[in-house]
Amino acid sequence: MTSAGTRPTYRRGWAPYLFLAPGLAAVVVFGLWPFANTVVLSLTDARILAGGRFVGLANYTRALHDPDFWQAAANSVLYLLVVVPCLVLLPLGLAVLVRREVPGIGFFRSAFYTPVIASAVVVGLVWQWVLRSDGLVNTVLRELRLVSGPVPFLTDGALLLVSAMVVTVWKGLGYYMVFYLAALGNVPVSLYEAAALDGAGPVRRFVSITVPSVRPMMLLVGTLSAISALRVFTEVYVLGGESGGPGGAARTLPFLIRQVGLGFAGETGYASALSLLLFLLTLAFSLLGRRLSKGDEE
Repeated sequence: MTSAGTRPTYRRGWAPYLFLAPGLAAVVVFGLWPFANTVVLSLTDARILAGGRFVGLANYTRALHDPDFWQAAANSVLYLLVVVPCLVLLPLGLAVLVRREVPGIGFFRSAFYTPVIASAVVVGLVWQWVLRSDGLVNTVLRELRLVSGPVPFLTDGALLLVSAMVVTVWKGLGYYMVFYLAALGNVPVSLYEAAALDGAGPVRRFVSITVPSVRPMMLLVGTLSAISALRVFTEVYVLGGESGGPGGAARTLPFLIRQVGLGFAGETGYASALSLLLFLLTLAFSLLGRRLSKGDEE
């Protein structure tokens, strides 16, 4: 309590840091320390059940000459190039549709968002049942006489990767739809009304008003979906099994890191080096997204 006319007394200068301490401790323990430890391990030949000795950049040299690494990196980049445009454009169209006030639209909003709250493993298992040789898709194709035999969605490396991409896009539609709904809520309705009075149709209004208004959100969604695409693991694992498809043809970088680093003979040092290479690849695409965002703001 302070008397009238007197200034209140404040705590010492270190008091605010007491509130920051728990958060900073969590960042150090669960973020900075594991990252630093990974950097150190990447410079050794450490294994799961054995200590390692310093080998310098040997693990990185090995990765650059490892065909498995290049195959996994190519799959991850291809995954990104296919999934990101889908997750930038399709949720936007979905958001435009569900904003319409029509009877029963609440049901569709909930239905589109349901895959987001479902476990990635559950979603993968559902799609595994849908895409297997005697699953729903192959049964329908055979009944329509579009194919003579089952399509190898889960046993062909290329089709397995495409199937995993479909699962990722399907699960992410509702999530990024919410982003666009928030952005569309800030677009003045008067712009659409003025364009309609000038004779602009729905397509013209979408291209000339909606897209420019949500372009910053499109760049954000592109960056977030690119990071997620480079980290994809569950879809490939559930659909393709522990090998990542026939001969590991559908393995991504996170999948390869898991294969290399786990097990009694797990090469922790090499897996750490692969993890840092994945980090650098992710950082490159994040900086690219930031660069595009700055250019858009200017």
